[in-house]
Amino acid sequence: MESASGIEAALETAVASCDELGCPPRLAAALRYAVFPGGARVRPRLCLAIAAGCGDPQSPLATATAASIELLHCASLVHDDLPCFDDAAIRRNRPSVHRAFDERIALLVGDALIVLAFQNVARAFIQAPDRLPGIVLALARAAGAPVGIVAGQAWECEAATPLEEYRRQKTGALFVAATLGGALSAGADPAPWRLLGEHLGEAYQIADDVRDALATTSELGKPCGRDADLGRPTALAELGVQGAVEHFDRLIASATASIPDCPGAEFLRELVDLEAQRLLPPSLLQRAA
Repeated sequence: MESASGIEAALETAVASCDELGCPPRLAAALRYAVFPGGARVRPRLCLAIAAGCGDPQSPLATATAASIELLHCASLVHDDLPCFDDAAIRRNRPSVHRAFDERIALLVGDALIVLAFQNVARAFIQAPDRLPGIVLALARAAGAPVGIVAGQAWECEAATPLEEYRRQKTGALFVAATLGGALSAGADPAPWRLLGEHLGEAYQIADDVRDALATTSELGKPCGRDADLGRPTALAELGVQGAVEHFDRLIASATASIPDCPGAEFLRELVDLEAQRLLPPSLLQRAA
């Protein structure tokens, strides 16, 4: 999960392609605002690590795929913050897109980022057209319905929400896209990497549930306690803090064990462990007591 400078450069190139003569100025500014400065860039870093593990380090195809995955993630955050969902006033410790601009622009920014993600891989894979269909299908499955981010968000509109499906779709889908996309961009079989994405995605959502309850707004960079305010199904409501943390630990162990034998396997295991410590550090968990 590294190569941050390459990810940022790829995102800059993608966003700059929208900032051209003829683009409405507020839309262009809001697109840039939604992407930069970024968060941890966990999903694109994972994608690049998988590509390297499959024997294709520093691949421009993997970098483009990683950037597109982050564009989809940024789109989901913009839509998630809208008044019709979280009505979140801040994101990454500054006003959310709909607060910095307005609700109409924010809706269009989310839509434009989704389209841009697919434009970005289409441009990058011109020289490798045989790999493009698999990438497009992986991204589309992660973004839409029946099992992608859109479906995950839609569970919040239902009278009853199956927690496992909700976690798998709203958060897990894009982690699966990151692992599959890393393998596909390297020309490798993606199947052995699916479990890693599934376990990491579910673990990340459980960590997000715990952090929402225990962390501060400044630590999260977004409003805390929103799950309880909105009555959302969470791992804490289902398992309690201790049970949620134990489940998180099991998922991280399963994710580590699922990493296929490859030249970068040990490096990937270390990165998964480091990410787990970043998500739920002991200092945060001590607050539960």
